[in-house]
Amino acid sequence: MSKVLGFTGDDFCPGGSIYPNPKEPSLLLSLGRHVDVYFPPQKRSRISTPLNGDWIEAEQKQQTSIDVLPDECLFEIFRRLPGGQERSSCACVSKRWLMLLSNICKDEICSDKSTSDEEEFGGDGDLSRDLEGKKATDVRLAAMVVGTASRGGLGKLSILGSNSGCAVTNLGLKSVAHGCPSLKSLSLWNVTAIDDEGLIEIARGCPKIKKLDLFNCPTISDKALIVVAKNCPNLTELSIESCPRIGNEGLQAIGQYSSNLRSISIKDCTRVGDQGIASLFSAASLVLTKVNLEALTISDLSLAVIGHYGKAVTDLVLKCLPNVSEKGFWVMGNGHGLQKLKSLSIVSCQGVTDTGLDAVGKGCPNLKYLYLHRSAYLSDNGLASFVKSALSLENLQLEECHRITQFGLFGVLFNCGATLRSLALVSCFGIKDLNLVLPPLSPCQSLQSLSIRNCPGFGDATMDVLGKLCPQLQYVELSGLKGVTESGFLSLLLGSEAGLVKVNLSGCTNLTDKVVSSMANMRGLTLEVLSLDGCEKITDASLVSIAENCPLLRDLDVSKCAISDKGVSALEQGNLFHLQILSLSGCPLISNKSLPALRNMGETLLGLNLRNCNGISSRSVGKLVELLWRCDILS
Repeated sequence: MSKVLGFTGDDFCPGGSIYPNPKEPSLLLSLGRHVDVYFPPQKRSRISTPLNGDWIEAEQKQQTSIDVLPDECLFEIFRRLPGGQERSSCACVSKRWLMLLSNICKDEICSDKSTSDEEEFGGDGDLSRDLEGKKATDVRLAAMVVGTASRGGLGKLSILGSNSGCAVTNLGLKSVAHGCPSLKSLSLWNVTAIDDEGLIEIARGCPKIKKLDLFNCPTISDKALIVVAKNCPNLTELSIESCPRIGNEGLQAIGQYSSNLRSISIKDCTRVGDQGIASLFSAASLVLTKVNLEALTISDLSLAVIGHYGKAVTDLVLKCLPNVSEKGFWVMGNGHGLQKLKSLSIVSCQGVTDTGLDAVGKGCPNLKYLYLHRSAYLSDNGLASFVKSALSLENLQLEECHRITQFGLFGVLFNCGATLRSLALVSCFGIKDLNLVLPPLSPCQSLQSLSIRNCPGFGDATMDVLGKLCPQLQYVELSGLKGVTESGFLSLLLGSEAGLVKVNLSGCTNLTDKVVSSMANMRGLTLEVLSLDGCEKITDASLVSIAENCPLLRDLDVSKCAISDKGVSALEQGNLFHLQILSLSGCPLISNKSLPALRNMGETLLGLNLRNCNGISSRSVGKLVELLWRCDILS
């Protein structure tokens, strides 16, 4: 026993004791009631740990991390980080840290005074980001805010939710409000989980907003729009669509506070009525220039207010207004307030009659563009009267106006004066091909563009008259006119005195090679764009004429035509040094034999369409893709 008590370690270590003072109390670690052992002095700390079940709890206490701190403490730490890179690195640690960092405002950052605020946080807001579908979440939005804060900040943000909903909530918008004070444009589409709280946060945190789009936001109401009006003085563009909780009260606030608003679009908002529209236009501080009103329950009163107070309006769109009658358009025209109106589009408004349109023509002396769609009660007399009154009219488009006949068309050309440059008729079934005997009339020297699309009654007789009335045509589109043959088109061609630049004859199935050859010989030196898509009777002979006579041609479409390898070879051997776009889609007679010619033309081609060319193998197309690396090939 005395040997045991006298043991000093010499017997264990012959060189002597491994501890200079074996009985130093600081080197003892109690493992139990009766056992003491020595530990080497290399250990920096000494911890007394009982050998029982409590050691697990003790080990957990040793692993204590910064995450046990409450949010308030972490917030104080994060706002003292020296720069954006450090904040981004911390945001990668956990979702909790990310959300905390994304909610730190610019004013709460304790940054180096030598670094300007614009450089350190927020910047000029030059970055643009889009979140769509499943990617639109609060976490992704927060990460975007933290990541862009030190690189100029977000200036434009679009959130597009899917039909099944959007994961972005008020929390995500709160991050944007706190982290992107330079935000200038915000678009919210199909965001059902965002309500007034989120938009109010944006209005208070992002006062520089100039453009705001709200589409299908069912939980956003007038309350949020009022806060936007009061806190965003730079707002210049506002678009509201399918927002059932936004109504007259919100528009009144916009009219009162948004003095810089220039463009507004309101669509399918059931609570918007005459009171809201009237408050917008009657506001003394508001100077609207672009207005779009669609699918609203407003009445003639709103059009009367627009006609009286819309002194700065230059672009006006009125669409699907079932409660507006003839009186509304008549009063709008006679209000004499739309003196600066240049563009007017009226779609599916039954109030457009001869009387109403005539008043609009007289009350808008600077009107240059008119688009009428589905005006069921407008006749030839009203159209001719309008053209006489609208002395500045340059562009007229009529679509699905079935009471307009051949007389109305010629009436426009007789009375348009010297300003009309473009005329388009689309799906006007009232036009019938009549053999009219017209007295000698002065031609319309100003008309340069004529577009007739999907008017089945349009035929050679009408084309013959147009050839006499429109000698200065440069842009001709005759699409889907099966009643037009080579006789009618040649009449138009012979009457043309100016050089044709762009010609679209797609869907004119009765046109033959004679038409193309005559056009190439007579007007080929100026022709730049030619479309013969679906002209089944066009063969290689047309391509030969084009190749020989159209040196400036840059866009050629001969899809679904009866052309073969011979025609493609003629194009390659011709003078088409400027050809950039070539479409051969749906030409079954083209085979692999055309590949050498296409390869040679590839020096200038930027686009080549070979879809549904079953005679060309996929392997050959692959080789062509490798050779023509500058050309976008569709197959």
